[in-house]
Amino acid sequence: QVQLVESGGGLVQAGGSLRLSCAASGSIARINDMAWTRQSPGKQRELVAAITNGGSTNYADAVKGRFTISRDNAKNTVYLQMNSLKPEDTAVYYCNADAISPATLFKSRVYWGQGTQVTVSS
Repeated sequence: QVQLVESGGGLVQAGGSLRLSCAASGSIARINDMAWTRQSPGKQRELVAAITNGGSTNYADAVKGRFTISRDNAKNTVYLQMNSLKPEDTAVYYCNADAISPATLFKSRVYWGQGTQVTVSS
């Protein structure tokens, strides 16, 4: 199977920056899209940013111009550079990957990380 491990969360003051990383490991044939989502208490999980295997990106309006998603295909890792952070960015951030694995008979499946907490103080 495929495992995703996030890192880089923490506490930061408003206006500060954080960089999240998410590394995929396991039996991986190919990773298609990768993405970051977030969930705040009492709110639904929302898409933050996504990136295709070829590098095309998509962002939520709330983070455009402040966050940058990137990936290193050789390392099976996706990053989220978060600048100009706001208190409303406080959430648990999850990465996910649409991956193809021999373990699933080469059928595409979405895998999720365990989440990393980002807290932005005002």
